[in-house]
Amino acid sequence: MTADPVQLRTRRIWALTVMFCVAVIVLTADAISKQQVLARLSGHPPVRLLHGLLTLDLTFNAGAAFGVGTSYTAIIALIVCGVIVYIVRTARRLRSLAWTIALGLLLGGAMGNLGDRLFRAPGPLRGQVVDWINLPHFPWTFNVADASVTCAAVMIAVLALAGIRIDGTSPAHAADRIDGTPSNPSTPSTPSTRSTPSVPSTPSAPSTPSAAPAPHEGAR
Repeated sequence: MTADPVQLRTRRIWALTVMFCVAVIVLTADAISKQQVLARLSGHPPVRLLHGLLTLDLTFNAGAAFGVGTSYTAIIALIVCGVIVYIVRTARRLRSLAWTIALGLLLGGAMGNLGDRLFRAPGPLRGQVVDWINLPHFPWTFNVADASVTCAAVMIAVLALAGIRIDGTSPAHAADRIDGTPSNPSTPSTPSTRSTPSVPSTPSAPSTPSAAPAPHEGAR
């Protein structure tokens, strides 16, 4: 059964719309929170909330998420650019809602931290990322973008372990079409019943030879 091209196009547009909406929400939340933290916490000691369950502590990170790789800021920025390009290219195959949300979270988080590296001091590709969230017994300070990337990584790992592909199919249905709708297998033809071999006819019993006629009483 051939998929409707209009339906495929509609699903693709819907998936891309959801992914970019999730990314925009993450990017907006990350930007606003960083702006508020810079305005209110610069030059102030950390603020403890919820009896120490959450601490607001302004720090600047030159590395990747959670302070990893502080000596490779420019390289990390270029890697993030490559990740963003890969996500956008891969999004054309999206048919799964879970994958759509996961890639939206990943895209929004990557763009949030990339904006810091491009536009903050000390310069393009060397900018320091604003981190401000600290949890008890957790050694690193992070931000909304880092949390979004982490959630995306967990979702992607769960989806991969569950065998759910980006197009909504699973390995058990590897032959399914890209829209996730399984094709209807053709019904195998029922083998024709073999004709019953004819029973060989029973050979007729040999005819009993007729008795010789009795000799007539005649002259000797």
